[in-house]
Amino acid sequence: MGFSDKGKYGIIPRLVKAMLCCCLFLAATASADTLSGSSRDVQPGITPGDVLHEAESRPVASFDPSRMQVFPSTPSGTWVVLRSLPPWTSGNRVLSIRTPGLGSVTLYNEQGPIASTSLEDFGPALHGHGRLIFEIPASVPASRPLLLRFDPTTMPPGAVTMTVEPWRDYLREDGGWVVFATACFAVMMTMALMALCFALILRDMTFGWYVAYLLCYALIQGLKSGYVFHPLEIQSLAGLADVLGATATTLSVSFAALFMLRFAKIDDYVPLLRIPVLALAIGMPLLTVLRATGIGVLVDTSQLLQQPLLLLGALLLLVTGAVAAVRGSRHAWFFLVGWTPLLVLTALCGAQQQGMLAGAPWLPDAAIGVGAFEAVVLSIGLSDRALTIRHDRDRARQLADSDPLTGVLNRRAWTEAALQVLEQGMSRPIALLFLDLDHFKSLNDCYGHATGDRALVAVAAALRDELRPTDLLGRFGGEEFIALLQGVDKENAVQVATRLCRRVHRLDVHTGQAQADDLLTVSIGVAMRSAADTVQSLTERADSAMYAAKLSGRNQVVCSGPAGPALVRRTETKLR
Repeated sequence: MGFSDKGKYGIIPRLVKAMLCCCLFLAATASADTLSGSSRDVQPGITPGDVLHEAESRPVASFDPSRMQVFPSTPSGTWVVLRSLPPWTSGNRVLSIRTPGLGSVTLYNEQGPIASTSLEDFGPALHGHGRLIFEIPASVPASRPLLLRFDPTTMPPGAVTMTVEPWRDYLREDGGWVVFATACFAVMMTMALMALCFALILRDMTFGWYVAYLLCYALIQGLKSGYVFHPLEIQSLAGLADVLGATATTLSVSFAALFMLRFAKIDDYVPLLRIPVLALAIGMPLLTVLRATGIGVLVDTSQLLQQPLLLLGALLLLVTGAVAAVRGSRHAWFFLVGWTPLLVLTALCGAQQQGMLAGAPWLPDAAIGVGAFEAVVLSIGLSDRALTIRHDRDRARQLADSDPLTGVLNRRAWTEAALQVLEQGMSRPIALLFLDLDHFKSLNDCYGHATGDRALVAVAAALRDELRPTDLLGRFGGEEFIALLQGVDKENAVQVATRLCRRVHRLDVHTGQAQADDLLTVSIGVAMRSAADTVQSLTERADSAMYAAKLSGRNQVVCSGPAGPALVRRTETKLR
């Protein structure tokens, strides 16, 4: 029965069935419960027929193939006899071995070997995805025992489960595993690519260490599950899984330590643990160097130290992250949420390699899923970090561009912004207003500099309210302000300047002058941009017009001609 049956399934049942297919590999199958198994060491002079006869004639140690089983690492390997219990089924069947490790497995009959395969085998034999498979033809009765030989390997033996099931059931479970594993590895690679883009854009090595860690972890899981061999068919890695796995394992801890140092800001929150974490980051790659020397003593030392250091290093990172989180490191919480499940699952998988937790065959596949979960969580944390960095940079730029007293643009920032406007060409008219407060020194002398500062803040707020958001308003220095207006002709520029004079006059700020009207006023010079103008020349012409307004009695607007002070054309508007 397939998804192509017309009228049989709606869209929702199809989605439900697809989800169930992805999850089927996490549970033990019903057919696995119909198997029993026994094992013994491979010894010289013992033929496959002798092994089968021994299993028939006298009781031997048995095990449940549906539960994870670790066969002892012996020099010659291990014989495994599998029996299907009644009721028996007929037809072509598939013998599948999950999480077999990197050693080869051979199927025998009484006469000798029938077929041999391994995760690193790219020959014509059948290949499973993440498992080893053998086809059992219908001509072989289901009641006949099956004989396997697990060859020795330098890698730690895998904790395996074995099933014999019809092809239909196997293909369904295999398809679910491929979908699940592909989705998890795709998530990890996508998160790594996103972090790499952030690293290049922000030039922040925090993202670089995360990319390195994630690639190492994906490689570890790809090798353990056999995904890099089948279905990816990366033949260049055949024979290198032992070295690559050990190297990726040590480097992953090192990159995780370097990542956490920066990501959780250990220097700020847990300075006492910075040195141990840094020592872990430096020390773990040394195990790889010792292993690469090929010297027996050094290789044995690295292998002896690897597991204890991995456990201690993982606990050190967990404790450091927890302390940093408690002390206020926001991003340390992201690290803990992603790292803790992975650490727990890694410990459980390690326990399975020692023969424990045999009833949880889903743990190796869960390690792939948790890796994808960690990648998503840490990527969210990194995105939050990127937003924080951007916010901090924007805030720093705003502080650098703003006048600390009035909040308008300072002279440098205004000049840069005005230069960008002038570089847009002559498509729109541009007017520059140069403003200078009248008798401001008297205000400071009579009422103090604090009152003068408050007056400057009030004037800046009044000018900002009168101008458009697109107009550039800045503090040129002291009691001088400057504004660049886009898209206004000379007449409108004078009208805007006149309105600004009136607004400042209405602030009711007294200067302390010995006269009837001692309110604060402003003199404004206006200059219209010409084709030959630069920011400096335009400012100088407006400044000259402002001084002309001062000399003419203050509190008025004077507009300069385009040729400079010699050809000043004044438009005076007395406002008192």
